[in-house]
Amino acid sequence: MHIARTGRGVAVSAAASAALVAAALATTSSAGATSAAPAAVPHTFAAPAVAGHGLVHGVASPLPIAQCQAKWHINCYNPLQYRTAYNLNALYKKGITGKGRTIVIVDSFGSPTIQHDLDVYSKQFGLKSTKVDVVKWGKVPPFDPKNSDMTGWAGESTLDVEMAHAVAPDAKIVLVETAVAETEGTTGLPEMMDAEKYMIDHGVGDVISQSFGATENTFPGFDKGDFSSIKKLRYAFEDAARKHVTVLASSGDGGATDQTADGKSYYKYRVNSWPSADPLVTSIGGTQLHLNDKGERVKPDSVYNDNGAGGGGQSHVFTRPAFQDGVKNVVGTRRGTPDISMAAAVNGGAWIYSSYDPTATGWDVSGGTSEASPLFSGIVALADQAGGHRVGDINHALYTLEGRKGSGVVDVNDGTDNTYQGVQGYKAVKGYDMATGVGTLNALTFVPALAKASHG
Repeated sequence: MHIARTGRGVAVSAAASAALVAAALATTSSAGATSAAPAAVPHTFAAPAVAGHGLVHGVASPLPIAQCQAKWHINCYNPLQYRTAYNLNALYKKGITGKGRTIVIVDSFGSPTIQHDLDVYSKQFGLKSTKVDVVKWGKVPPFDPKNSDMTGWAGESTLDVEMAHAVAPDAKIVLVETAVAETEGTTGLPEMMDAEKYMIDHGVGDVISQSFGATENTFPGFDKGDFSSIKKLRYAFEDAARKHVTVLASSGDGGATDQTADGKSYYKYRVNSWPSADPLVTSIGGTQLHLNDKGERVKPDSVYNDNGAGGGGQSHVFTRPAFQDGVKNVVGTRRGTPDISMAAAVNGGAWIYSSYDPTATGWDVSGGTSEASPLFSGIVALADQAGGHRVGDINHALYTLEGRKGSGVVDVNDGTDNTYQGVQGYKAVKGYDMATGVGTLNALTFVPALAKASHG
């Protein structure tokens, strides 16, 4: 979701990771052929979660909260305020910055200005920047700023990279650009899964962030109860589980519903989306932060529900996994999403800098669960460093930590909900719910608790 567009196991050493990324860059075309998906994999579209609309143009620099409220009737936050809100600064003082860990971000087309934009973003807020390694998977076409698919994904790439860096400033970032546009419909996901599997197999990345999704109902065979088209796409996640790589996905911006195959309308009943609903993936939902200029909360977090709503609900493809047995009274016999949530509301969105479109260079305010997933990828990188090992599949750990004193899991229970497009959603209540999952987090205690509870 996008608003206020102003112009819009084992750690791999840095040297080894750089070499592997270079190898991936050098062998993309052949790797794309040799790492092909299993036969008969369908081509179903995935939409970037950042897709939305713009309100303003030409903001030369980030504005204070009060000015955002006056101009656009929204709150707008910078990374320093996020760091205070999630209690990250105390971790940084202890040297927990994501150093030695790598975050892999997967987006179609990417952005031709990603390094420059991250450098400008970092300098604006007094952060040190980091090098973004770009891997082009397949024959990625030249960037065309007049192509709305490309600029949409460039905006997503920018948001993903800047949010991951904001939380884990010393983590390495690898942006994997795929060659096929993913919008709800019929193509793109196999290319993304091939790319992820290649990265996993070559030791590149401790955590993968996916800010895209496709409604389960749009996959071939779904209407006949045949879910093989989705299950044949799980090979990258199965590989990640074996290699102890954490896989995250945005829970979506459609509340308890999501987009139909045309990408323009929504189902009139509750649906869910993949890959968020996959039990091998940690589903990251959305909250709304209420902060002052210092980044301190003026009231507790609520459910993201403005210009979109945090995705959540029951999967129609996957049954309840064992890690959710303790919340079966909520999810029933199905896999429930999300698992945990972070900032996603547009009213309380993040300042982002971009220059990929020369006619619209400047600062944006972005939101959506496409923001929440990369934010949480930074949290995972911190936990990897703190524990000295990859935390791997964290789902069991999340539900074990819920309700445990000192775990850093913070319940979101203010009664707000993710009702959207006329489809009744779920309320944020005490304990697990399908609006925000187990809740949100206090990084100072959550990061070490997650590292301890996850055995890689």
